[in-house]
Amino acid sequence: MSAALHVDLRSAVPPYEQIRAQVAGHVAAGALSPGDRLPTVRDLAADLGVAPGTVQRAYRELEATGVVISRRRHGTSVAPGAPRPASAADGARRTEDAADAPDDVRSAAHSLARAALAAGLADGDVLDLVRGTLAAARDRSRARSLSPG
Repeated sequence: MSAALHVDLRSAVPPYEQIRAQVAGHVAAGALSPGDRLPTVRDLAADLGVAPGTVQRAYRELEATGVVISRRRHGTSVAPGAPRPASAADGARRTEDAADAPDDVRSAAHSLARAALAAGLADGDVLDLVRGTLAAARDRSRARSLSPG
């Protein structure tokens, strides 16, 4: 596997979920392609310093969502129908649609995208984070505008 994985044992996110999210993120970003073999459960567990059951749980969840397939004596590999990255044309179209966004917002979006990819987060998880952050910011803004001044 060419994509690097890491686990932060101090994180509130369980290690199996960190592994699952990173593998799914690498597949979605195109760093792992259909047919690419993943390390064995034992090898990845040893590399990451976690129990084999932790890696096994991550692989099971990835298999349940169609990201990987596991076959006896053949190991685990990226599934043929795994989510693929958006095309360059799709990305260019979305970038053009957001062309009227202020420079600081676009810069923050690019920074977020780079950090999310580096952390191996899935697109949906990043979008959920952004939506939640926007909702909280709107709530704080409304609370301030309603405060007697």
